[in-house]
Amino acid sequence: MYQRFLKTSRLLTLAIGMSAALLGATSAQAVEFKWAAQNDILTLDPHSQNHATTNNIVGHTYEGLVRYDKNYKVEPSLATSWSNINPTTVRFNLRKNVKFNDGSAFTADDVVFSFDRIRQPQGTMQIYVAGVKEMKKVDDHTVDVILDKPNPTLFNNFTTFYIMSKSWSVKNKSEKIQDYKAKEITFASTNTNGTGPYIIKEWAPDQRVVLTANKSWWDKLQGNVTDIIYTPIKSDPTRIAALLAGNVDAVTDLPTQDVARLRNTPTLSVLDGPEVRTIFFGFDLGSDELKYAPKGKNFFKDVRVRKALSMAIDRTAIQRSIMRGMSVPASLIIAPGVNGYNADMDKTGPADVEGAKKLLADAGYPNGVEFTLDCPNNRYVNDEEVCQAVVNMWAKIGVKAKLNAINFGPFISKIQNFDTSAYLLGWGVATYDAQYSLQSLVMTRTSGPDGSFNFSKINNAKVDALIEAMKTELDKSKRDAMIKEALTITRDEVLYIPLHHQMRPWAMKKNVTMTHNSNDAPKMYYVTVN
Repeated sequence: MYQRFLKTSRLLTLAIGMSAALLGATSAQAVEFKWAAQNDILTLDPHSQNHATTNNIVGHTYEGLVRYDKNYKVEPSLATSWSNINPTTVRFNLRKNVKFNDGSAFTADDVVFSFDRIRQPQGTMQIYVAGVKEMKKVDDHTVDVILDKPNPTLFNNFTTFYIMSKSWSVKNKSEKIQDYKAKEITFASTNTNGTGPYIIKEWAPDQRVVLTANKSWWDKLQGNVTDIIYTPIKSDPTRIAALLAGNVDAVTDLPTQDVARLRNTPTLSVLDGPEVRTIFFGFDLGSDELKYAPKGKNFFKDVRVRKALSMAIDRTAIQRSIMRGMSVPASLIIAPGVNGYNADMDKTGPADVEGAKKLLADAGYPNGVEFTLDCPNNRYVNDEEVCQAVVNMWAKIGVKAKLNAINFGPFISKIQNFDTSAYLLGWGVATYDAQYSLQSLVMTRTSGPDGSFNFSKINNAKVDALIEAMKTELDKSKRDAMIKEALTITRDEVLYIPLHHQMRPWAMKKNVTMTHNSNDAPKMYYVTVN
């Protein structure tokens, strides 16, 4: 069914209804930029999938009330200013004379509509409006945001709360978010109508995304790129060959084995930087019996089994041989650069095969356990290779893990349908605050933002209480103490098994200037091609 979905999607050419004047600069002014990475976007619906590549590319045409600057400080975007009316009401003054791509005016109605839409349960973006009870239109260019309680991360969250046109959505029967996990295709999942710096002209799944500068954008580009072709290239050798041949201008997810060679290539530059993304393993901790394991009780519920699996992993060997130094071994689910990170809590020890065997035996599994491990093969750096290495390490303690490595699209749909017993996932922190990870990954799942990516069915009352408290605590020292305690419980109870934090070098032609982003979200409006 998924293959039929892709085949159908490839036939869709996305002709956006707009005047020719909106389609970018003239040929004499045009500066084209060809960019490649390993995975495709999942949808064009800005409220559907909380997926970094999708959010970044779609975020070039859709905008929020606020955005990050180059230093990750919140600055105005579709809102020009804001003020506190009272401790739980923030008034946003909206930017005037802003047009959507179809020529309609941006108003408060669009903000209120987008708020109601993003909260729909079939999407996974509710985290970005968490703690907001209501949005009220004051007038066409003023909105009041009514909070449940004071919210210390409101503005960080709002950087990824994208605004859609109410009239366009209604006209095209897209008031509802697509049901991605059910393979639904809607007008909004295959077309866009934003206010941002670029217009998405075409999306051919697994082939390309084509963008062109929005000449009616209210702001100005800080670079000079007017036309962008984004190409997802799953194969590492093919992706690097395209860069070396000059067929693309930049690659932003380099195979670790090629970084040294690219540094020594005279026609290229390598831009180094960390990424606030942690790679980890998750397990079904809620079901009485596992779906992808022999019949019997769910052994993942026993913390000794989880600890044994973690102890068997040689993270340093993975860092050295597979990641070529481009990772930081981890025991926390958040990376350096995220508020709440504590280096002393993130120390990892050497693999302990004998200790892991003893823990399994103590748990009643002297001969190990058996299960299927789901793993993407085109999303994270060396994801399939990492999974295979860990499977081999687990085999040393008698664990038989069958690797199921598949493309990220069907993988994430599978995980969202809880069709898994064990899986590898990576989590970037869009808000640069630990609450984002804890609330999404660890908190007990509800129909809203709480536990929106808790596909492990974790249910820990103490952690839930800590996260609930940190949502509204404005005293930084008190809040950081709550974060520390929640992270400690998550680590010590092995609710997930962190593997490493990714490093993310980018490579580009010498004539290209880019600004590195630690959230692995290259912004094309900063790019200059000389």
